[in-house]
Amino acid sequence: MVAIGIATKGRLVADLIAVGCFEDEAPPTERLPEELGQAALGIARRQGWKGRDGQTGEATVPLDRPGRGQAAGRDQVVSLWGLGKRSRWDRRRLEEWLDEALLYARTNGARRAAVVPPEHAETRGRDAAARMIRRALLSEYRYDRYLQVPDLSQPRLGKILLVAPVGETRLFRDQLDRGRAAAAAVTVARDLSNAPANEATPRQLAEEMESLALSHGFHCRVLGPKELKKRSMGGILAVGLGSRQPPCMVRLERDDGSEGGPSVALVGKGVTFDSGGLSIKPANDMTSMKYDKAGACSALGAALGAARLELPLKLRVYLPLAENMPGGGAYRPSDIVRCANGKTVEIVNTDAEGRLLLADAMAWAVEEGAESLVELSTLTGGAVTALGDVGAPLFSGDDGLAEELLAAAGQAGERLWRMPLWPEFVDSMKGEHGDLRNSAGCSASPCTAAGFLAHFVGELKRWAHLDIAGTAQAGGNGEATGFGVPTVLGWLEELAR
Repeated sequence: MVAIGIATKGRLVADLIAVGCFEDEAPPTERLPEELGQAALGIARRQGWKGRDGQTGEATVPLDRPGRGQAAGRDQVVSLWGLGKRSRWDRRRLEEWLDEALLYARTNGARRAAVVPPEHAETRGRDAAARMIRRALLSEYRYDRYLQVPDLSQPRLGKILLVAPVGETRLFRDQLDRGRAAAAAVTVARDLSNAPANEATPRQLAEEMESLALSHGFHCRVLGPKELKKRSMGGILAVGLGSRQPPCMVRLERDDGSEGGPSVALVGKGVTFDSGGLSIKPANDMTSMKYDKAGACSALGAALGAARLELPLKLRVYLPLAENMPGGGAYRPSDIVRCANGKTVEIVNTDAEGRLLLADAMAWAVEEGAESLVELSTLTGGAVTALGDVGAPLFSGDDGLAEELLAAAGQAGERLWRMPLWPEFVDSMKGEHGDLRNSAGCSASPCTAAGFLAHFVGELKRWAHLDIAGTAQAGGNGEATGFGVPTVLGWLEELAR
């Protein structure tokens, strides 16, 4: 991961300094050394400069005292960025600008890049600091594990410097660990989600998850088919029947030893590849199905972030892993499956497989005494239809938990939208020949899927389901995003506090 630091006015040395400036306002020169501030003012005085969104200008300043890794005599470039009207600026625009400015620095050969955000409510305070640090670090993320020759056309930065708002330099420095922990957690989720199905079978993924968890102080247990059968986890077993790769369940536990800390469960769907089973998907719909494990990867990432921050929580994580394939032994429409809490499920559609994994995992989490449970999954195409790749539906029958997660998402810069978990949706999942059915069709599918899960939480009130089907990939067909990690990690921080 790229190095990051918080620069002071007197020690701001970089190849390129990106300065944000609102429309019809002066650049924030009070946070720049005199020569850099004068350069920024010179750009703003040029004919035609208004600070409109997307407008840029540059000036060079001779470097009298080079920083580490810089050659003497090399010029510094001051790049002034128009951000549009202050009244129309928000958190998402800030993050987009950070990405744009750092990409510009990389593509123009900078090794040390500095970013000077404008004075704004979204750039001040501990959460804003941690969020910007995380975003800046993740701007360097690239999944190139399988490239024999790295893509040298995309150079990397050696160091990123953030210039804090006036009076907040120490506060920003205090948030470096939080920002780094969140960035590392998202990176883990992205790396595991991006891994191809032939290199991330249920067993292989479980081994990698176990290794990561052990290195962060978790106790780890991996249940294979025999143990799953003993625990009557028929949902996970059924989904894995058609594959040569046997299913498994990863269970992690970490207790910081403090008395009275909250008992929290995280659950994540881990379908390492989803062909749809016998209810097979169209060919074009399968190309991104390695990402059907993104929920499990994000749940793990958030848990590792919590461990890195040493949050005082009793934390358990349940990650059911299976490959959904149409082999000769595959489960069929009309089969009846018995899940861990004893409920039977009539299979209507084998492509509604994720909820079967989650049923067993959630039932186990409740059995073990979770006081709060948050589950993440790429569960329905309806979530994509509803919110696209912009945000994720949130379902919870508990108003308090829903508000906590919405607040955490807002602080993290992610978008959740609470959708209804009405009794009709819960009742619609009742079966004819089994207690339940695994699909109620396309109508309101995110809501009925959440209604299905509601049958597996018993009397637990504080549970929530995040359907990240549309947000797990960039643009819906790009690399993994690690969506949900910053939100859940932020929620865990507040819960621990």
